Amino acid sequence: MISLNDMIIILTALVFAGLIAFTTTPMARMIAYRVGAIDVPRDNRRMHKEPVPRLGGLSIFLGYTLTTLVFCEFTPTLVAMWLGGAIIVVTGILDDVFRLRALIKLGAQIAVAAIAVSQGVVIEFINFFGTLVPLGVFAIPVTILWIVGLTNAINLIDGLDGLSCGVSAICCASLLLVMLLNGDGVSALQTAIMVGACLGFLPFNTNPAKIFMGDTGALFLGYVMSLLSIEGLFKFHTAMSFFIPLSIFGLPIGDTAFAFIRRILNGKNPFSPDRGHIHHRLIDMGFNQKQSVHILYAICGILGVSAVMFSSERFVEAGLVIAIGLAIFTIIFIMLKNPSARVASGLGLEENHIRREDKAEKPENEQAS
Repeated sequence: MISLNDMIIILTALVFAGLIAFTTTPMARMIAYRVGAIDVPRDNRRMHKEPVPRLGGLSIFLGYTLTTLVFCEFTPTLVAMWLGGAIIVVTGILDDVFRLRALIKLGAQIAVAAIAVSQGVVIEFINFFGTLVPLGVFAIPVTILWIVGLTNAINLIDGLDGLSCGVSAICCASLLLVMLLNGDGVSALQTAIMVGACLGFLPFNTNPAKIFMGDTGALFLGYVMSLLSIEGLFKFHTAMSFFIPLSIFGLPIGDTAFAFIRRILNGKNPFSPDRGHIHHRLIDMGFNQKQSVHILYAICGILGVSAVMFSSERFVEAGLVIAIGLAIFTIIFIMLKNPSARVASGLGLEENHIRREDKAEKPENEQAS
């Protein structure tokens, strides 16, 4: 069990990480302008209309790294996070400034995954319905595949203001709850720090975003969360530990898997960008950025609740949570395809109000001209 003192330390570290990320984001924004790390919308995949600075992930990196240096005990896992995190952040900065090729970024991801493996961060077995399945010679390849896959999943979902950062915060909060329930204070402290770092950056990243975290932040978040999940989830001995990380990261993993399958079936490079992600589909249905992000936050949160149920071996409740969530969102999507239905529900009131204001101002402008 985790003591009250430990809980206070965990909460203090969370707040400290948030404060560092929040106060260093303006600095990251100034650096982005200085080095030319600016996201200029040149295609229909990008939802913003004006150039926005990248490099916001630098503040998340500082918030997490500095806080773990202060609050966490020195462990091989932290060495992997610090060293691998620094390498992946440098890679992200270079990509945000110069736009690196996908293979170069993939090589960097494999390299930092190898660093994690060298520090003992390895998925040695999978608990499948109460049966421990040792991976043997496949342990290292599976570990590298998980780290690289989750790192890319967080990066690929970064398509709307606040989406990837908010989803990461929700995933880390779900991880934190599972770790607290299982009494893993070390992993809980490290995970809480990541929650704080994400929350500290999020006010600058919500729509309309003042700064993007870029590949600098998305790659770092995915890398650290993959290591946290290995240390805090795959080593559980609960009967359904295999499904816990899949449930927590279900949204980014599912979106990435469908993206790869879709591109391969269309004869395209699986790493080539397109406009077929779930957030793009929500925008195409008529939802605005805030509404689309909130819908995906809710989906991620429901999956996180089911993961908590799985960790407590409350399998029926976990299944019911997922079923209820799927039913609600299916009904919502069917009903809200019609724009008038969105207005009636209250989701379209903001756009409707803006249109009325534009119409009211137009005659005055015409008269003045």
